[in-house]
Amino acid sequence: MNDSSRRTFLRGAGLLGAGAAVSALPALGAPAASATFGHHGPDAEDGRFTLAVLPDTQYLFDADRGDPAPLDATLRYVTGGDENIVFLAHLGDLTENGQPGEFDQISRSFQHLDRHRFPYSTLAGNHDIESSTDDQRGRTPYLDAFGPQRQRGSRTFRGASPDGYNSHHVFRAGGREWLLLALDWRPSAGGLEWARSVLARNPRLPAILTIHELVWADEAGQAQFSEFGQKVWDELIAGNDQIFLTLNGHFWPPGRAVKQNKAGHDVHLHITNYQDRYYGGSAMIRLYRFDLARNVIDVRTFSPWLADQAPRLNELQRQEIERTGPADYFSLEVDFESRFAGFAPVPVPPARPAERQLIRGTVAYWRFEGREGAPVAGVRDLSGRGNDLVRVTLPGSAPEALRFSGEFSGRQPSRSSLRFDGGKKPARGGYLRTADSAPMNAETFARGYTVEAYVKLPADFKDGKHAWAAIFGRQGDGGKAGKTGDDPGEPSATLSLSDGAAFQWAVFPVNQNGISTCWSHELALQEWIHVAAVNDGRRTTLYVDGCPVLRNPKTPATGIANPGGSWLIGAYAYDSIVEQAFHGWLGDVRVVGRALDPREFMLG
Repeated sequence: MNDSSRRTFLRGAGLLGAGAAVSALPALGAPAASATFGHHGPDAEDGRFTLAVLPDTQYLFDADRGDPAPLDATLRYVTGGDENIVFLAHLGDLTENGQPGEFDQISRSFQHLDRHRFPYSTLAGNHDIESSTDDQRGRTPYLDAFGPQRQRGSRTFRGASPDGYNSHHVFRAGGREWLLLALDWRPSAGGLEWARSVLARNPRLPAILTIHELVWADEAGQAQFSEFGQKVWDELIAGNDQIFLTLNGHFWPPGRAVKQNKAGHDVHLHITNYQDRYYGGSAMIRLYRFDLARNVIDVRTFSPWLADQAPRLNELQRQEIERTGPADYFSLEVDFESRFAGFAPVPVPPARPAERQLIRGTVAYWRFEGREGAPVAGVRDLSGRGNDLVRVTLPGSAPEALRFSGEFSGRQPSRSSLRFDGGKKPARGGYLRTADSAPMNAETFARGYTVEAYVKLPADFKDGKHAWAAIFGRQGDGGKAGKTGDDPGEPSATLSLSDGAAFQWAVFPVNQNGISTCWSHELALQEWIHVAAVNDGRRTTLYVDGCPVLRNPKTPATGIANPGGSWLIGAYAYDSIVEQAFHGWLGDVRVVGRALDPREFMLG
């Protein structure tokens, strides 16, 4: 459920105190009032998307004592558009007795998805068929209503087993394709072999397994395999690394577990079922909200039918709007790239030619290409403007304190970096500086500038030995440039990192006597980050990964005061004396004599 919808029904429910009098619900057989959820379709390229999961609805379709209204409300919600729901999976036990009349009713409800051409899967539970049979049982009312013929118009359906009871879908979400297996009540050996063949035919797709029976949970929500579930694990899941998530119903209460497969990777095992709760579970829906950028799946469970009626609900009904216990409301951390690397590794894009980075106004462009682990002697300026770099080693430091590295950001143009192993008290490490004859040493950038770089900080950066380590700046201080405000001993320009690993761009501008600073938020360690300081001739904006940060000053700041010193890569100098070298990795660095639009950054 999206935040606005959630606020709507919780606000309505909040108007009722405990024991307050409420108006009656509409007649239970009547359709519930539906919230307006919009009408746009799912975005298959958005890195944030939702998989909807619908467990046992059997009590809603139980001969002459059921009610389709809760399910109708849930299916309207799914197609409403507020959530970026890309697929719906039913976990079986659609009906209580598996009778034709029951399937006629639930079939009419699912026609809402058919009319919207919304992709979904179903599977037979033990109440939908004769529970003593497997998928070789032949024709049944379930197969008549929800067999492969129903999916002819589906854009995700990719086929079924010869018996028709097992199916698979491929849906697109987050810019990639995902495989979903929908397996029958206790599939036969042939059914499991069919599932293995589907995985083999789609070897690069991450897979979600839906099945009616797999795990059950105790009252604490800890899931474990049923006897048949253990068989499915042994014969299908454990040996197929593609399966990272399993979903089943059948048992209650809900619960979850994590088990490692034969590749040593986590498989998340979830049971979700609410038929034992008020109104047969009120057609509760489980929402798996994938966020590929955050490497998280946020899981929420609620009843759209009850949510629609929130202002009119009594105490019991209000408690059933949303399930918020740890088995129903939680987040999974999944490093998708790492988890899928064994079968779908992300291809490393090739290096981009250096000449493509020489955009209008480029003053200097340095990329650090050399043999892995080799000490650095110097680096050529690829702009052709002669701003070459020479190495400086601080006293007592080994050549290996500044060396070439095979580490790199996949977004940067080159495929290598520099590894700095610097520190302070005493100053140690190595750094680079522009040669004495470098034209850049005379620059003041009065018409604007952009300084951008790729940075990765190691896990020990915050150990107290690296605060204010700089990745770029000038050796000369403000005093040498004629500045008397603030602390004239500070560099005339420096892009440094605080002890909390936040960027600070600090300069003595040409038009100010004091320092102008920009601050970022605290940065993640062990991750590549792109940083850019952009000045348009009047104001400076600091960007992290192409996004402007909050603490950018509005005070005009033109250019950078020139104290007559060299530019430094990987060192901080106070009173023109280098106090420490950088600690971490530094990828491509580019300086441009104008303000770049973020779309011009070397972000790949």
